[in-house]
Amino acid sequence: MYKAPLDDLNFVINKIIDLQGINKLPGCEEISNDLISQILEEAGKVSSVLSESNLEGDQVSSKRNDDGSVTTPPGFKESYKALGEGGWTSLEAKEEFGGQQMPTIVSAAVNEIWHSANMSLALCHLLTQGLIYALQKSASKDQQNLFIPPLVEGRWTGTMNLTEPQAGTDLAAIKTKAVKEGDHYRISGQKIYITYGEHDMSDNIIHLVLARTPDAPEGVKGISVFLVPKFNISNDGNLADHNDVTCLSIEKKLGVKGSPTAVLQFGGNEGAIGYLVGEENQGLQIMFEMMNHARFAVGIQGLSISERAFQQAVQYANDRVQGIPIEKSKGDPIIHHPDVLRMLSVMKSEIEAMRALSIYGGFSMDMASLSESDKDFWSERSSLLVPVIKGWLTERSLEITSQAIQVHGGMGFIEETGVAQHFRDARILPIYEGTTAIQANDLVFRKTIRDKGNAVFLLLDEIVKDIEINKQSNNETVKKSAQTMMDAVATSRKTIDHLIATSNDQRKSAVSGVNYLMILGYVCGGWMMFKSACEASKELLSSNKGNEFMEAKIVSADIFMTHLLPKINSLSESIIKGDESILSMKPSWLSH
Repeated sequence: MYKAPLDDLNFVINKIIDLQGINKLPGCEEISNDLISQILEEAGKVSSVLSESNLEGDQVSSKRNDDGSVTTPPGFKESYKALGEGGWTSLEAKEEFGGQQMPTIVSAAVNEIWHSANMSLALCHLLTQGLIYALQKSASKDQQNLFIPPLVEGRWTGTMNLTEPQAGTDLAAIKTKAVKEGDHYRISGQKIYITYGEHDMSDNIIHLVLARTPDAPEGVKGISVFLVPKFNISNDGNLADHNDVTCLSIEKKLGVKGSPTAVLQFGGNEGAIGYLVGEENQGLQIMFEMMNHARFAVGIQGLSISERAFQQAVQYANDRVQGIPIEKSKGDPIIHHPDVLRMLSVMKSEIEAMRALSIYGGFSMDMASLSESDKDFWSERSSLLVPVIKGWLTERSLEITSQAIQVHGGMGFIEETGVAQHFRDARILPIYEGTTAIQANDLVFRKTIRDKGNAVFLLLDEIVKDIEINKQSNNETVKKSAQTMMDAVATSRKTIDHLIATSNDQRKSAVSGVNYLMILGYVCGGWMMFKSACEASKELLSSNKGNEFMEAKIVSADIFMTHLLPKINSLSESIIKGDESILSMKPSWLSH
């Protein structure tokens, strides 16, 4: 059974980020440690309800009915209704639309809990949150007042419609049409991979759809974005007739089976009624606002599914008896086997680093959106971190959930234990909302080469400053970690210098991108663990008494430095010495 990691979430929020900095932001003056702790405690209670339908959702899946409607697994509809009625769907939204206007650090922590409890179910709100975010930034006042409140209340849900059968990553190939008709447009075309494109959990579904007007320029510059409701909306805000939107099918998938992934046909008859958001041909920019929000949320999903799998592995290792562990007694469980202890300890360390980085990323987004004096700095910082958080956390979730199966041994390969579900659910995370390669290209070309590394070097300078301040600690582990981190930063700088020096060859930059993203993930994770060890050491020194949570924090940091951070060296070696060898491989040779 999943248990929300409240102690660690509160540690990160209280010790690692600058909560006083959040309190200086408009509307956040009353956001205290106690308030956040209370919210997380209640979110933990809600998670037990969501968790009840997680396994059945995987086994039963969502089903399309003959009339095109979709029935979600037992418990999903009731759980989502409870989230709305409990105010949980309103955390981030602005107060003027009925939201609670909580900072991202709070919603990120709550989202981690929900996605650990039931990722398939929580996906619905992930997309709805993104739609609310995009509408608050780009929709007209009338559109905001009409669409946002029901989304905030949980009565309506949202989707994002980009992909078409012939247009995946290449959005320039989109063919969906939008023809102006009075105060609206008629939308016609087919969209695929639409998460929660059809379901029975809300009264209405609001689709955010990329399409082209008849006279639009070619390529991505000719894309507009439209709000297309499942049910049309009358002037008084009530639901009217069914819009011309049809669910043709839902996909059979490897994981997140409880979540319906729909193929939608817009305009099979007279054309679906849609409403332009912003100006014509501005659609890609507006959709990316939603997508950037979603990419950060998907990074948190990587953390969430890792935590869920880890908890299950620890529970199994404490219960399972197999053999006699070295220097232990007959009947001792497998958690005492040194290799099982190794796997679980490394998993714990990496998950804590992922959690701290995700909350720090949320902090950066809060500062970027609300700060006045440092807005440019935090906009640059959050922009740099989003592809790292999305890419590193999701890629590492594959390894962590796989290790959870390994702890179970043969029983992990059997569906009966349920741990295989986490491995299957994790596999989509490095793919949707932009593959790891897309995140890497964004990081390399837009966030590093374009400004000659200024933003990332500024980040590394801040890490070094933190190390210099704390390297004289009384704790030997902190001292040792300081030198390890300095070496990691030096290796990262050398790698970035190489990327910039060879940037005239874009193929070299692209082939090295994912390895570079992983380097930044590990170095940022190491930074978070170094800060954690410093704070835990101070806490132990000031209390003069034992504190197992703080003691474990220091050991976890040491494990990260000795078992995970060294991966930076091999990744750097691959970038600096291995790019030409990869590019020397002819595609035709791969078929020999």
